[in-house]
Amino acid sequence: MQGFSDGGADLAQLQSTMRTIEVACTSIQMHINPTAAEATILSLAQSPQPYKACQFILENSQVANARFQAVAAIRDAAIREWSFLSNEDRRSLISFCLCFIMQHASSPEGYVQAKVSSVAAQLMKRGWLEFTAAEKEAFFYQVKQAILGAHGVDVQFIGVNFLESLISEFSPSTSSAMGLPREFHEQCRTSLELNYLKTFYFWARDAALSVTNKIIESDAVIPEVKVCTAALRLMLQILNWEFRHDTNSTKASINVFSAVVRHDNASSKRSECVLVQPGPAWCDVLISSGHVGWLLGLYAALRQKFSCKGYWLDCPIAVSARKLIVQFCSLTGSIFASDNGKMQENHMLQLLSGILQWIDPPDVVSKAIEEGKCESEMLDGCRALLSIATVTTHFVFDQLLKAIRPFGTLTLLSTLMCEVVKVLMTNNTDEETWSWEARDILLDTWTILLVPMDGSGGNALLPPEGKHAAANIFAMIVESELKVASASVANDDGDSDYLQASISAMDERLSSYALIARAAIDITIPLLTRHFSERFVRLDQGRGIIDPTETLEELYSLLLITGHVLADEGDGETPLVPTAIQTDFVDIVEAEKHPVVVLSASIIRFAEQSMDPEVRATVFSPRLMEAVIWFLARWSHTYLMPLEESKCHLSHGYDHQHQSIHSRKALLSFFGEHNQGQIVLNIIVRISTMTLMSYPGEKDLQDSWRDLANAFINEKVLFLLSSANQRSLAQTLVLSASGLRNSEASNQYVRGLMVHMTTYLVELSNKKNLKSVAQQPDIIMSVSCFLERLRGAASAAEPRTQRAVYEMGISVMNPVLLLLEVYKHESAVIYLLLKFIVDWVDGQISYLEAQETASVIDFCMRLLQLYSSHNIGKISISLSSTLLSEAKTEKYKDLRALLQLLSSLCSKDLVDFSSDSIEVEGTNISQVVYFGLHIVTPLISLELLKYPKLCHDYFSLLSHILEVYPETFAQLNSDAFAHIVGTLDFGLHHQDLEVVNMCLGALKALASYHYRKMCAGKTGLGSHAAGHGNFPEGIFSRFLRSLLQLLLFEDYSPDLVSAAADALLPLILCEQGVYQRLGNELIERQANPMLKSRLANALHSLTSSNHLSSTLDRVNYQRFRKNLNSLLIEVRGFLRTM
Repeated sequence: MQGFSDGGADLAQLQSTMRTIEVACTSIQMHINPTAAEATILSLAQSPQPYKACQFILENSQVANARFQAVAAIRDAAIREWSFLSNEDRRSLISFCLCFIMQHASSPEGYVQAKVSSVAAQLMKRGWLEFTAAEKEAFFYQVKQAILGAHGVDVQFIGVNFLESLISEFSPSTSSAMGLPREFHEQCRTSLELNYLKTFYFWARDAALSVTNKIIESDAVIPEVKVCTAALRLMLQILNWEFRHDTNSTKASINVFSAVVRHDNASSKRSECVLVQPGPAWCDVLISSGHVGWLLGLYAALRQKFSCKGYWLDCPIAVSARKLIVQFCSLTGSIFASDNGKMQENHMLQLLSGILQWIDPPDVVSKAIEEGKCESEMLDGCRALLSIATVTTHFVFDQLLKAIRPFGTLTLLSTLMCEVVKVLMTNNTDEETWSWEARDILLDTWTILLVPMDGSGGNALLPPEGKHAAANIFAMIVESELKVASASVANDDGDSDYLQASISAMDERLSSYALIARAAIDITIPLLTRHFSERFVRLDQGRGIIDPTETLEELYSLLLITGHVLADEGDGETPLVPTAIQTDFVDIVEAEKHPVVVLSASIIRFAEQSMDPEVRATVFSPRLMEAVIWFLARWSHTYLMPLEESKCHLSHGYDHQHQSIHSRKALLSFFGEHNQGQIVLNIIVRISTMTLMSYPGEKDLQDSWRDLANAFINEKVLFLLSSANQRSLAQTLVLSASGLRNSEASNQYVRGLMVHMTTYLVELSNKKNLKSVAQQPDIIMSVSCFLERLRGAASAAEPRTQRAVYEMGISVMNPVLLLLEVYKHESAVIYLLLKFIVDWVDGQISYLEAQETASVIDFCMRLLQLYSSHNIGKISISLSSTLLSEAKTEKYKDLRALLQLLSSLCSKDLVDFSSDSIEVEGTNISQVVYFGLHIVTPLISLELLKYPKLCHDYFSLLSHILEVYPETFAQLNSDAFAHIVGTLDFGLHHQDLEVVNMCLGALKALASYHYRKMCAGKTGLGSHAAGHGNFPEGIFSRFLRSLLQLLLFEDYSPDLVSAAADALLPLILCEQGVYQRLGNELIERQANPMLKSRLANALHSLTSSNHLSSTLDRVNYQRFRKNLNSLLIEVRGFLRTM
């Protein structure tokens, strides 16, 4: 296939190429030899400079898929060869793509047009930092003319779509991979934001303005509709841009709106709300130009015109217009003048006035939706309220509507949510309907409004009308939840969740309920008290007469709601009494009359009735009792004998504050240590004790658990369980020891549980005829079973049972070594032995004292030596292919276990809970690592490293050892060292990103160690650094060449560049002469004088720019990373075409 620069490509050759690609595309569609067809298409993209052939296919082929593949090939080739192309060639490719989409604007194959548009955008971005401002203007002049309608509606639509593709490419979250560092993408993004984004918005606005009159006046569907829709969509895309360069983002004066802090303080929300903060430069286009009024007017006009057509609300133009309006509600920050929020208030009022018709009156809107009207407009109205609430305070939010209505926005919000909750109650279903979504959005709105902007944790103080609105909605919420609870009794599917599962699922919603309740706490607390009283009376009067299940479920729901209203979750800290409760009831100084005391006392008195066996049997179901215990636990953390009681003081002189402190002191002292606290504590303790004793679940569980432990020790029938179940059972039984009263009891329990297994193995290993006895099938089964159990127990070790599990392992050390020798031909048993030791060492090593550590390390060295001496893990080349595959699998499992053992031993130097240092006993972890490497590494072939888990464990250990014990590598024999270096070279080109990262870290550690030692006048790696075997030029020279080859010529993730830089710097310092020689070789291979000069300058700058020095400190590493990024941007493109 002839390339773009080959002018000799004749027509016949171009037609032949086109037919070949067409046949390949047709073959794929028809599933005729797809592999060969894909190879043919791939060859087009991989050909050097295939541009002329691709352009010919695009312009002449009648097969749409062939045109699609041709433009994809242009993209791949151009990105690959970018640095090799001349400026004229680059501009020509972009111009061709732009001209193509304009000339074929009416083409029915939209996906081909979209692909060409996307390729034009990607190529424009690739050259963005290189093109001059005049060159960019030349491209955009063509696009501007199209967008403004100079060439017709179809071209106008294509022009808008191209800008969508361009902005998508420049946005980090949607950009295409180009094999360039992140800095390149960031520079492009910044440049577009500062210099072009606002201009694009102007063009999109003007495109929409140019067609709206025609749309409104026309009674038929006209092409202008798609232009307007695309323009609205583009404006929305621009407003969704993550603006980062607001040069005047700090607030110059006090602002009643929340520009930057609101969204971080609220609890996790169910609804998305993206803040728009473009900065003051955007004020003219978004605010002062009357743009918002035009947008609202356009939607209102279209809405009125198509009011009889219910489907219109879901049409693309309607959806796009509403989304843009909602996004304008999130506009905030320094785009608004520093006028104490007046400009933003007017902006919000204008939006709210236009949105009102979507949601008001709520009952009429709701009824229309239930009768079949589309709900999307109403939901967008709710989202608009959420956005407005996010960027303002509750006070301003409420005042907005008062400018045009006799009530505030909070009242509208309450009325709207009450209507939504009514619909939920009417249509009680598990299916998520529109009312579910509306409720969640409106709950988020309340949450945003009620969480203070200062993050103090209290509730925002609402005006009287707002409190009334909050009280109304909370009353409706409680009514709704009680109805759901009552109705759940009739649900006979038998699927009832446990209490904690239920609370977890509801916690987010219950927290929002609590915020609303606290906003009108003086109304909502008495309301909850009345609800509880009514149900207490109903239970008392109906006892033995009517079924109490519905009432019990309602009480369950009330307890959850009330628990969240009265107290917060502590999250490890002692939660304070909610601020609203502390500050609201200022006129109440008699503690027994405080509404919170009245409510709490009524619940405690009700809970106390559970002490009566007769009442407990008829009223307190296990589910209700769990809710009672949950409430008492949450409530007691905050109110029972609080620490705050002693801190109450009267230091303020104002009457209101004086009364507030009296009220607060009355509340806190009532359940304090010197008042009712001890009485209430006694009640709660008695209730808790009764619950544990009276509800049979715990007692039955204890009896069953005791029976299971006895069977585990004595019953051979459990040997029939699978190996995984044996291990899991032992693990579970040992973990249960944490429930015993103290550490000694826990350890004694574990000893009794496992002594039978350890005794059996000790006795078996002491038999004189062990070799013959051990081969009996029943003995192999018993040994395997006990090893699985020991492994399960070892993996369950916790600080409380560590001593017993340690003794368990120590007692079978010698038996394990004997069994390792006896079963050297039984690969399954060998693997079980190794896994037991791995899990035991991993769980114990960080707790062991110096002498114990020395014993364990000595045992591990004997284990490794024995494993190696019997040639366990080696594979006979005489095996058949099937047996060879099985042997590799067994060897892989053994080696992975040994690697994990070495990693566990290494962890002692990182995590050590012992009271003395292991150096006290002269124990050196590096010595066992050194010994282990000599044994394990020869067994690890490159073939075995193709097993992902083994590969990951091996390189993880290697990078750790090289970082912590680099001197160990200098002591390895030449064969072991060469083998490890070979595996590093293998890992450096691995497909797994994490493996490559670990190899780069290992190279960094190895080269840094050698360089530092050489600088100190020592030998470093000594003879290992010199050339030998497969590395005649020396290992650092070899890796320097390999790493440069990877960075400059091969495919890799941009995420590797920083790690590669950290490895490359010490390699260059170790082999500065080699680096100069490699650089000269690259320069001499470059025939183009201009590119040769660029390459020479870039290679020189790599080691000289940014004040780079010859030290290996943090600052120098950072400088070198910047230098490497600059090198790759400058030369990687044209080098890959050499």
